[in-house]
Amino acid sequence: MKLRIKLLSATAICAATTAGAVDLEVMHWWTSGGEANAVAKFAEAWTATGNTWVDGAIAGGGDTARPVMVSRIIGGDPPAAFQFNHGRQAEELIEAGLLLDLTDVAEAEGWADIVNPSSLLDACTVDGRIYCAPVNIHSWQWMWLSNAAYENAGLAVPTTWTEFAESAPALQEAGLTPLAMGGQSWQQNGAFGVMALALAGEEAWLSVNRDKNAETVMGPEYTRVFEAFGAAREFSDGLNVQDWNQATAAVINDTAGAQIMGDWAQGEFAMAGEVAGEDYSCLPGLGEVAILDTGGDAFYFPKQDDPEIEAGQKELAAMLLSPEVQVSFNSAKGSLPVRGDVDLTSVNECTQKGLDLLANGNIVPNGESFLAPDTISQLNDLMTEFWNTPAMTAAEVQEQYSDIIASAE
Repeated sequence: MKLRIKLLSATAICAATTAGAVDLEVMHWWTSGGEANAVAKFAEAWTATGNTWVDGAIAGGGDTARPVMVSRIIGGDPPAAFQFNHGRQAEELIEAGLLLDLTDVAEAEGWADIVNPSSLLDACTVDGRIYCAPVNIHSWQWMWLSNAAYENAGLAVPTTWTEFAESAPALQEAGLTPLAMGGQSWQQNGAFGVMALALAGEEAWLSVNRDKNAETVMGPEYTRVFEAFGAAREFSDGLNVQDWNQATAAVINDTAGAQIMGDWAQGEFAMAGEVAGEDYSCLPGLGEVAILDTGGDAFYFPKQDDPEIEAGQKELAAMLLSPEVQVSFNSAKGSLPVRGDVDLTSVNECTQKGLDLLANGNIVPNGESFLAPDTISQLNDLMTEFWNTPAMTAAEVQEQYSDIIASAE
């Protein structure tokens, strides 16, 4: 506790004194086993302050939860806090003046000095004011592999996407699904984004996502990605699941060889008692490039007409970035902490790979920080249509993808 007391600013301490014991409803979409275990770390820490965490979990993931949260806010019945991803998802709420300005908390807590990479705090900043508390660094750029699945098939565990693609037919002959893929559209588009960065390279990926260059989409680097993604459709035959964690379970249960999914999948492996390097392997950048994108989650706080609630909101914002909360939450979540000054020497080898890449600066911003929500929705719809329509060719989806990027904001 001494460390937390030292780091909590006068503002946060004052907020705690003013607020007393408050009940704060916190909305989020962390409902899988690993996610629920992680968010419980926040709830436990908040309860330990004498306050009450009113859990507002919404099943179904962000695409289901975000509209519910926005409806509550604009309908005049806002929660005290809600989870969104880093990026542009809250722009309209900020522009409408519906969210609490956290700049005083951020300045008092020194977030500008401790949040690493700084792009995470930049994603919370609009017109020089800070509107959210970033709580973790998640990266999509991972492939998770079942060591036992490969051993049972008499195969070596792949170390690159190329090796994985070459091994896929042998896995299928052994009665295994090479690539576990859930049915939600964000999973297909997310996997495509991972393959784009790994196979087309950083320069081409930035040209498309940051610069909205439709010509790059039609170029040879991205042609390779669309063709590889088209071939990958056949790798998922035999597995019919909807949620991402169900696909992760297929890897955990050794019925699937691999899954492309963000590092939040590690929470599921941990809950199942799986050990990184023994039961499962991990390939950042699909083993093709040593790079991560830095996305993740942040909490926003709707404005409330109650000084005690507002004081409690600011106390909670400060607590979410406190050292011990950062360690306990991110260790359970499988993500990296946003603080660059916490001790994570006990993390597993996959998390250590991520920390090493972060420390070496082998990172790019998350693609969602460049693209408007409407553009992401269009790409989600397109890539899930392609994934589920074998007759649709790589050239056809490439052309449509290019059109969306050409008109992207």
